[in-house]
Amino acid sequence: MAVVNYGVGNLRSIRKGLEKSGATVQVTHNPADLRGSDAIVLPGVGAFAPAVKNMEPIADVVAQAMKSGKPILGVCLGLQLLFTKSSEGGSVKGLDFISGEVVKLPDSVKTPQMGWNTINFARSHPLLDGVKEGSYVYFVHSYYPQPADPTVVVTTTDYGVKFASMVAKKNLFATQFHPEKSSKTGLIMLKNFVNIVKR
Repeated sequence: MAVVNYGVGNLRSIRKGLEKSGATVQVTHNPADLRGSDAIVLPGVGAFAPAVKNMEPIADVVAQAMKSGKPILGVCLGLQLLFTKSSEGGSVKGLDFISGEVVKLPDSVKTPQMGWNTINFARSHPLLDGVKEGSYVYFVHSYYPQPADPTVVVTTTDYGVKFASMVAKKNLFATQFHPEKSSKTGLIMLKNFVNIVKR
């Protein structure tokens, strides 16, 4: 499994979480490594525009992987990159694997949202096997996704606004929260992802 190193933070904890869940993990920015991997993980703590720029050399490889049905997991900024565009730093184009826009949390709440919050299920999904409705997960973000298609939403969270905290579309899976920092609940999700890959 390849964890993409595109110049953002938090690579160590996502790697450890996936390894704990039974995956063999390689942290890489090499197109050949990504082509040869059985799954791709886009981690992320950072700003949208520099992340998109750092993704440029491998964006085609990731797009091919998505089209071929290879499982892809986006975490936090990694989720946001999957969308059409983000309003962070103007209007910046994303990978456009999921139609929609990433927008700023409302001014009525403190940003970034940092800490634990609950997830409410919008629909059932293999990533949620063994996870209880209302479980607490860990967030660090100032922006959130607005998918054009409501059927991609798996969980929602309330923080000044009700937003999609997990989305999935075919072989794409993404969380706005950090499963690798979300204690037992997060590890269950990572294990579920590893099991999906092994299938």
